[in-house]
Amino acid sequence: MAIIKKFRIKSFKQKKPILKLENISLSFGNRQILENINFEINRGEIFGMLGPNGVGKSTIFNLVTGLILPEKGSIFIGGEKVNNFPIFHRTTKFKIGYVPQYGGYFYDLTLFENLKAVGEILIENPRDRVEKINFLTSKFDLESIRDIKAKFLSGGQKKKLVIAMALLGNPELLLLDECFAALDVMTIKMLQQIIVNLQSENRITICICDHQARDLLTCVDVAVVLSNGKVIAKGTPSELVKNPNAQSAYFGDSFKFN
Repeated sequence: MAIIKKFRIKSFKQKKPILKLENISLSFGNRQILENINFEINRGEIFGMLGPNGVGKSTIFNLVTGLILPEKGSIFIGGEKVNNFPIFHRTTKFKIGYVPQYGGYFYDLTLFENLKAVGEILIENPRDRVEKINFLTSKFDLESIRDIKAKFLSGGQKKKLVIAMALLGNPELLLLDECFAALDVMTIKMLQQIIVNLQSENRITICICDHQARDLLTCVDVAVVLSNGKVIAKGTPSELVKNPNAQSAYFGDSFKFN
């Protein structure tokens, strides 16, 4: 696989966490989903969460956005505890963009109508709204399909649409949930390049969760591995694949990266 990311942020001269999870625990019924989760994401970082299906990656995103609340622990965004903040307040005050694994768009609206619907909520000035929509459709090469209903778009086109919708609010933190799932190789490479460009050109902090290890490790600076509701390893891609805990719980002995 071609190396998408030509540089990685391995350390920060001055750490400025944009997101911090502190002793987060959550159960659904008798099942422990997350147990004492601790990690932070620094501004400007592309951060990855790896782990098998059902390990709690999407649950963490739901906690960050406010869709669900933790039983224990604290969530800090921009240094401020947000446990009691409603979803819309978190999104607007702290500029969070979220791209869900499934959906995220209006099926019977065209690509342009989807962007317009979200733009009317996030961008008050009509001229600024039109300029932003035109900029994003051009940036993601969507002009030729702007009048096609979203339900008829390809998997890659839908992903680009939902990312564009998430960018309408000029997010400082972008959450991407299983963004490589069920996509072909060329579309995955296209999305990897988009992610890296958002970091380098727009200075957006990005958090990706996925269970496709190679695809995620190709474009992140640092990642964590989740297993049995806990963070069992953290590091750069090269550090993670050599980590004994990550090998035994997730990668296996034969996993190769690049």
